[in-house]
Amino acid sequence: QEQLVESGGGLVQAGGPLTLSCAASGRDCSGYAMGWFRQAPGKEREFVASSSWGGGTIRYADVVKGRFTISRDNAKNTVYLRMNSLTPEDTALYYCAAQYGRTVGRPQYWGQGTQVTVSS
Repeated sequence: QEQLVESGGGLVQAGGPLTLSCAASGRDCSGYAMGWFRQAPGKEREFVASSSWGGGTIRYADVVKGRFTISRDNAKNTVYLRMNSLTPEDTALYYCAAQYGRTVGRPQYWGQGTQVTVSS
């Protein structure tokens, strides 16, 4: 059973950066795409970004393109989300997800989430 543990959330001022990390454990992650979703209060969970195992397939939601960067260190079974130019609209609970294949359209595994709060 794969476990995903997020870290790096917190309170940040608008315009500032923040980097989230997600460490996977419990099984070999080879071949698994990993990514990020978020859920703001009163809203549905939405896709943010994903990366295939080798990094050849990377996807971003339109609202974060140009501001967020996803990367992964497969030796550490870890995926990162570098977030720049944050706005209060980015405030949400951010979840890490994993799915075998190139994308995380239907994640098989989820983390517990890490809160990101952007103050204006």
